[in-house]
Amino acid sequence: MKHRSYHPEADDSSINLQTLKALIPYLLEYRSRILLALGCLVAAKVASVGMPFILKHIVDAMDAGAGTLVALPLGLLLAYGSVRFVNVLFGEIRDTLFGRVTERAMRRIGLAVFNHLHALELDFHLNRSTGGLSRDIERGVSGVSFLMRFMVFNIVPTLLEIALVIGLLLYNYSAWFALITLVAVVAYVAYSVVATDWRTGYVRAANKADSQSNSRAVDSLLNYETVKYFTNEGYEAGRYDRDLEEWEVARRKNRLTLFALNGGQALIIGLAMTAMMVLAGRNVVAGNMTLGDFVLINAFMMQLFMPLNFLGFVYREMKGSLANIERMFALMRRAPAIQDAAEAKALQISRGEIEFRSVDFGYGPERQILDGINLRVRPRQKVAVVGASGSGKSTLVKLLFRFYDVGAGTVLIDGQDIRSVSQDSLRRAIGIVPQDTVLFNASIYENIRYGRIDATEAEVKEAIRLAHLDDFIARLPNGHDTLVGERGLKLSGGEKQRVAIARTILKRPPILVFDEATSSLDSRSERSILQAIREVSRGQTSLVIAHRLSTIVDADHIVVMQEGRIVEQGSHEALLAQGGSYAHLWQIQQQQKQHEPAGDEVVG
Repeated sequence: MKHRSYHPEADDSSINLQTLKALIPYLLEYRSRILLALGCLVAAKVASVGMPFILKHIVDAMDAGAGTLVALPLGLLLAYGSVRFVNVLFGEIRDTLFGRVTERAMRRIGLAVFNHLHALELDFHLNRSTGGLSRDIERGVSGVSFLMRFMVFNIVPTLLEIALVIGLLLYNYSAWFALITLVAVVAYVAYSVVATDWRTGYVRAANKADSQSNSRAVDSLLNYETVKYFTNEGYEAGRYDRDLEEWEVARRKNRLTLFALNGGQALIIGLAMTAMMVLAGRNVVAGNMTLGDFVLINAFMMQLFMPLNFLGFVYREMKGSLANIERMFALMRRAPAIQDAAEAKALQISRGEIEFRSVDFGYGPERQILDGINLRVRPRQKVAVVGASGSGKSTLVKLLFRFYDVGAGTVLIDGQDIRSVSQDSLRRAIGIVPQDTVLFNASIYENIRYGRIDATEAEVKEAIRLAHLDDFIARLPNGHDTLVGERGLKLSGGEKQRVAIARTILKRPPILVFDEATSSLDSRSERSILQAIREVSRGQTSLVIAHRLSTIVDADHIVVMQEGRIVEQGSHEALLAQGGSYAHLWQIQQQQKQHEPAGDEVVG
C-alpha cells in the first residue's frame, strides 16, 4: 500500500472550463431565479445605456436658448432621474435574486466537501495538514461566492454594455468612435490577461505561504503541552516567523506586479479617453456634432471604462478564485482508496464470529506489517492479542474496521467478506475503546452520547455508571456538563479512557474491540474498569489488544504476535506452561507489578 500526501498546489493547466462546469450542478437548483436575475441585468444595462442619450438632449435643449429652458429640460431631467432610479432598482433586485443562488451553492459545496473528507481513507487523514487543508477549503468556498457574484454581476454586464456602446457609436456617429472604443477594450483586456497570468505565480506563492504558516500555527497550538514540556516556544516562534517571512516576500512581489498591472491599465484608459475627447471636440468645432453629443461621448466613455477598470480587478480575483476552487474540486475528485463494492449489502450479524484468513498487509513494500495471519474469534468469545510494540496488533483493528484493505487474504465476520458489505453497516456492528482516546471540545455528557446520539438521558447515565465515571463526575462543579477542552485535554488519560468506555457501552454493538483500553490506568482503576468491561462484553464477541497481560488472563484464547506473525496461541495457563515468549513477558510484568505504587490514576 502506498502513502499519498495531500498537496494543495494546483497548476495553470488544471484551471480551466472543467472547474466552471463542476459548479453548474450546484446552480441549477434555482433556474427560475437565475433567469429572472439575468432579465433584471439586461434591463439595468439598457437603462444605463439610455442615460447618456437623455443627458445629451438635456444639454442640447439648454444650449438651444431660453425658449425651451423651462419646460423641456425639466421633463428630460425627470426622465433622467427616473432612468437612473430604474437602473439601480433592477440592479438591487438582481442582487437579491441571485444572492440566494450563490448562498445555496456555497452551502451545498461546503457540505459535499465535508462529506467527502469523511469518506476519504485513514491514510489521507494521517498525511494531511489540517491547517492548510481547512484554509484551502475556506478559500475554495469563498471563491465560489466571488466567482458567481462577479461573473454574473460584472463580467456579463460589462461585456453587454461594451457591445451596446460600440453598436450605438457606430450607428449614430463616425466609425472612428466605435473603432477607438473597440481597440481600447481589446488592448485593455489583452494586457490584463497577459499581466494577470504573469502575476498568478506570485499569487499562488503567497497563498501557499499563507497555508503553510497557518498549518504551522495550528500544529503548534494543537501540541501546546509538548511545546511547554520541552520549552520550545522560541523554536516554534522561529519556525512560524520563517514561514511568515516567506509570506511577506511573496506578498511584496505580488504587490509590485499589481503596480505594473494597474499602471498599464490606467495608461490604456487614459489614451483611449483622450483620443475620444479630441475626436469629439474637433467634430463639435467643425459643426458636425452638438455640445450634447460631446457630453454623450464623454458619458459613454466614463460609463464604459469605470466597470472596465474594475474588470481588471475582477479578472485577477477570478483567476485566484478559480485556483482556489480547483484545489477544492481536486480534493473532491480524489477517489477514496477504501470504497464499498458496487452491490455492497448490509452486514448481517448472526453469531458475531471474526476470522482473519491468511492475511498479509503492509504500508508499502518497504514496510510489511502482517504476514500470513490466521486468527479466529469464535462467537461470544474473548480473544486477546499480545506482543511487543510494532508486532502488528493494532493493525488487526484497522483492518477489521476496514480503514485499510488487506494486501492478501480475507477478513470475515460471520462468513461475510468485509469488503463485500457496506462500511457503514460494518462499523455500526463494532464498538471500540481505542488506545488513544480523542474527545470533542464539548461536555462529558455529549462526548458519551456520541456513542449513540439518539440515546436517552437515562441510558447515558447508566453508561456513566457502568464505566465507573459517576464518582468523578460528581466531583466536578458542572457535573456531566463540564467541557473537556479541545481533544479532551482537560481530562487525564484515564478519565478520557473511561469516557471512551462509556461511549462504547452506550453503543451496545455485537462485537467489541479493546485496543489497549486500560493503558492509562493504574492497578486499582484498572480493576474497576475491567469489571465494567466484563459486564458489558458478557455474551458478546470481544477482541482485546493488550499490553498488560494481567488484563487478559480470563480470555478464552490468547494470541502472541512477533514481527507480524503469530508465534504462540492458547489459554493463559497453557501459554505459561509452554515457557515461551508469553511466559517470559508474564514474568517480567509480574516483577514490575510488585514495585508499582498504589494510586487512583497514572495521569493526574
